[in-house]
Amino acid sequence: MIIIKSATENDIDKIMEIEHDSFSPPWTHGQLLEEIYRGDTFFIVALDDDGIIGYAILQESIDDGELLSIAVLSTARRGGIADLLMYTVINHAKELGMTSVFLEVRKSNAPAQALYKKHGFEFVRIRENYYNEPDEDAVVLQYKWN
Repeated sequence: MIIIKSATENDIDKIMEIEHDSFSPPWTHGQLLEEIYRGDTFFIVALDDDGIIGYAILQESIDDGELLSIAVLSTARRGGIADLLMYTVINHAKELGMTSVFLEVRKSNAPAQALYKKHGFEFVRIRENYYNEPDEDAVVLQYKWN
């Protein structure tokens, strides 16, 4: 059974493991800790019997949210964890009265783009040279429900 809960400082080491498993460059310990204590982020983790296997960070605002990060441990992928995290984030944004959620994704990351499109995100634009290590354009996507 998968449980979704708010992230805490005690979760940072496992979240860092997922970061290093998923992204280049990964967020730092300090950046993740800052997101936990910000008043305008919804930072959740997904747990199974073995512990934390995924997380998502939504930056909240009055009208639009931004999905800052979502990741699942590589050994737990393709099990519906990302879908559950996406569903939770989108519902949270709706409950807060937001009208949409934006995100950026590497242009080469076809699996992530497929996940987002599956959940109703649509193409907005290309943001050139957004990523580094390696340098790459970002695809900006938006999920809109109003």
